[in-house]
Amino acid sequence: RKRIRTFKNHRFVIPKSRYDSIDSYLSIQGDPYNDVPLVMDNNIYNKLRDANIDHLLAQHVAHLFIRDTVSLFSEKVNQAPTDSDHFENIQSTNWQTMRFKVPPPNSPIGWRVEFRPCEIQLTDFENAAFVVFVVLLTRVILSYKLNLLIPISKVDENMTKAQKRSAVREEVFWFRKDITSSGQQASDMPIEHQYGAMTINQIINGKEGVFPGLIPLINSYLSGMDVDTDTHCSIQQYLKLIQRRASGELLTTASWIRQFVRQHPAYKQDSLVNDEVTYDLLKTIDGIQNGSIPCPELIIPSLVSKTQESIPSAMEKVYCGEVNNCCDS
Repeated sequence: RKRIRTFKNHRFVIPKSRYDSIDSYLSIQGDPYNDVPLVMDNNIYNKLRDANIDHLLAQHVAHLFIRDTVSLFSEKVNQAPTDSDHFENIQSTNWQTMRFKVPPPNSPIGWRVEFRPCEIQLTDFENAAFVVFVVLLTRVILSYKLNLLIPISKVDENMTKAQKRSAVREEVFWFRKDITSSGQQASDMPIEHQYGAMTINQIINGKEGVFPGLIPLINSYLSGMDVDTDTHCSIQQYLKLIQRRASGELLTTASWIRQFVRQHPAYKQDSLVNDEVTYDLLKTIDGIQNGSIPCPELIIPSLVSKTQESIPSAMEKVYCGEVNNCCDS
């Protein structure tokens, strides 16, 4: 049997990795959903509170500093009080699903939030699809004033489930049911009644009478925007990829790689991926990337962007005219 022993020479017992989901919400609206005790450096917290930093931000920063930095450069040890390298060193080595980024000193860069849970895909098209989806979803949240808050403990459960094999098709995840409720309307309902278990397909594509779906909400938002035909076509191709991944019609990258390995004649069903399997996998991935190998179970061939990397000739002519015929010089 395992014995539980008390740490005598350690200040913190840290329940999660620095590479994990977020540990707390920073907004006032999100505070009631912070249902997991936050491990933090109380000395740093008190110092920030004494400097009139609000409670939620102070505990977030104090939580970051429960860990040592991963690396430190000798030339960066001694810094001026206005430098932020020490803070950024800690901040940038806490790899959570979201990152709240403060403005760098003496810079025009403002406050930012990074969305970080996405894994890199095999092709530029897939990567572009997820970037476009996330950006459009942020616009929908802001425009429609959506409320997607659920307890942090349920976020942790979702992340644990998301790492399981075939989670997209087989798992259910906690998600807020009424995403239009906010303020007093939301506080009148017990928190445990505000969310429910949904499949990824229901969350992304919706289920009639239950949840509208994130992509239908994006399409509703786009219907009121002035978008040119080619851009609209590209966006729809991107969204279609995500819809079909969510429904299970298309494989995820992880499922496709697993399927490739298991079906390879050199794989002996022994969990050992030898050089031959690895080489063939990488060659196939390269072929998928450059378009020489079709992979309809991962990307439907018709899903291609109409957006061009080069500037259309008409736009180039207009632009050059605005900068004193720069193209002719």
